[in-house]
Amino acid sequence: MKIFVTRKIPFWDAEIKPLVDAGHELVVRTENSAISAAEMKAELAKGYDGLLTLLTDKITADILAGDTNKQLKIIANYAVGFDNIDVAACKERNIWVTNAPSDAVNESVAEMAWTLMLALTRRLNEASEFMHNAAYTGWEPGIFMGSDMKGKTLGIVGMGRIGSMVAKRAQGFEMKVMYHSHKPMEGNEFEYKANLEDLLKQADYITLHVPLTPETTHLINGKNLPLFKKGAFLVNTARGPVVNEAEVAEALRAGMLAGYGADVLENEPHPQAELLQMENVILTPHIASATTTARRDMTKIAIGNLVTALAGTAPANMLQ
Repeated sequence: MKIFVTRKIPFWDAEIKPLVDAGHELVVRTENSAISAAEMKAELAKGYDGLLTLLTDKITADILAGDTNKQLKIIANYAVGFDNIDVAACKERNIWVTNAPSDAVNESVAEMAWTLMLALTRRLNEASEFMHNAAYTGWEPGIFMGSDMKGKTLGIVGMGRIGSMVAKRAQGFEMKVMYHSHKPMEGNEFEYKANLEDLLKQADYITLHVPLTPETTHLINGKNLPLFKKGAFLVNTARGPVVNEAEVAEALRAGMLAGYGADVLENEPHPQAELLQMENVILTPHIASATTTARRDMTKIAIGNLVTALAGTAPANMLQ
């Protein structure tokens, strides 16, 4: 069977043996950039049984339209999130859609959330830039004073697998943990807040771990930003549009937030311009899961989903 891969992924050469052994024909796009809708549609018109996509590849109902796509059996998304794919449209066409979650990926994202929280509270980006600019002339007792995390309150928005891992690490800092989700999590000893506003008013650190849905788009916005506890830090390693970046910038400018750290952007790859000018903002280029262990796991999972589906068996990590 024939498989189209939109871009070669990490550890591809080391992990493709199962696809090769199964006798599948692999067409791997050589460009190291996101594929356009027009190019995707034209490529799929050639007729493929499997498709491996990245989160930057948009799969819409329009792209899937046409008789040639009737042979498409599976779209294996090389990501945990899947807001780049119209899953409902795929289901209508009997196309399986899978993602690539793993504990290694979850651990990496949880660690990144903590990296951003620690860097913000200790002003590491400012201090590093200070050093790179050769501005350091000697120790001073009041230079780049930050905040302590011990004993503070951590608010987790979305207590799924990643949120739970973030919460466990908070115990090492002797922090109080509270969380907001659709419902309380069974077996969870942390304080549940049914109303997001209650969490925002009490937490010193708020970290976001929700999927991108119509309900979570601009979950953090100009209406609830004034409710944040004075001196609070906000971290986003979920999806960029979960926050309204322009309104976060306004809140930072007004002193409603002490700092903002994000590994994801509302309009990737372009951050809100004002955020780039702020010293109490740390932005990273969507690298939360960019560890060798996580990436290799993702590659194995995505390839395994393709092999299983093209053998006629429902794959793991099905989204329909």
